[in-house]
Amino acid sequence: MADNPVETLLQLAAGHYLPRCLHAVANLGVADALDNTPQPVSALAQATGSDPAALDRALRILSANGVFEFRGGCVVHTPESLMLRSDHPQSMSSLVRMFGLPAFWASVGQLEYSIRSGQPCADKVLPGGIWGYLAAHPDDSRIFDEAMTSKAHGQIQGVITAYDFSSFSTIVDVGGGRGHLLQSVLSETPQASGILFDQSHVIEQAAGIASDRLRLQPGDFFNDVLPAGDAYLLMEVIHDWDDAASKTILTSVRRAAHEHSKVLLIEAILPDDPGPNWPRTLDIAMLAIGGRQRTLPDYSELFSQCGLAMTRAIDTGAGVSIVEAIPIQADQPPNGAVARL
Repeated sequence: MADNPVETLLQLAAGHYLPRCLHAVANLGVADALDNTPQPVSALAQATGSDPAALDRALRILSANGVFEFRGGCVVHTPESLMLRSDHPQSMSSLVRMFGLPAFWASVGQLEYSIRSGQPCADKVLPGGIWGYLAAHPDDSRIFDEAMTSKAHGQIQGVITAYDFSSFSTIVDVGGGRGHLLQSVLSETPQASGILFDQSHVIEQAAGIASDRLRLQPGDFFNDVLPAGDAYLLMEVIHDWDDAASKTILTSVRRAAHEHSKVLLIEAILPDDPGPNWPRTLDIAMLAIGGRQRTLPDYSELFSQCGLAMTRAIDTGAGVSIVEAIPIQADQPPNGAVARL
């Protein structure tokens, strides 16, 4: 933020124009059109079917924020703009495009409703809420799935490195999408087998990954019985839901777990630091669709209401933490000391 309070408020009040330029440039594929050779805006406009003068103005504000750079009258890549390329190994193109989807942007426009009522504005704007919208719009759903996959790829290695899965025989990935996390865990844990549990249409899309060690089970974690396992993975699942729905999911997990099972939530934790950070921004995005980011004490309390006790939290160094819990036994107090690693 600027030192001048007027400038600070102006930048905040009109800040939504900046991400819209980013969304548009990602949709146009400008980063893909720009290779290692500096190019004038006119060439990029021709390659992407955009207006040269308008594209220049959009790229100017993005470059002022580190995305692309103007050099000698031409545009060149920065580390940030390179990650908008679809062929970048850590591409964020789909994730950027996801936040610009009409459904998400329409919800942002009604955020005041959520702040006043505490209810998800996506439910007000979209019939069936964000999940109903995505189910009915396959093209947008594809971008959403690609965004979740690309984001997960950057986090999975951190999870694999940070946690020892070697003691588990059966690992259940609840709401695991196309199974990228589970496949990675199994590749590092050759003695284990896995079960991917998700909605029917998601399981159909993941059909190709089934194997002798990886079983696919369609179902609804609100209504169906979860499979038995030694470990339950829930990667950025609980943050999609309010406390009531989260308790239903975790209670279902606890019901399926045996006394030595581990429950592993992989989430971006709200930090104590009051300054700007991604989890705090993500928390507002979740407010719009009905979920929330949580602190470690929030998770501890949530667990205790579902027959689980938090044991430790491990920072993976990849933007997410592994929050571990175990089933509470009849003679065990609901909350013990939590190790933070």
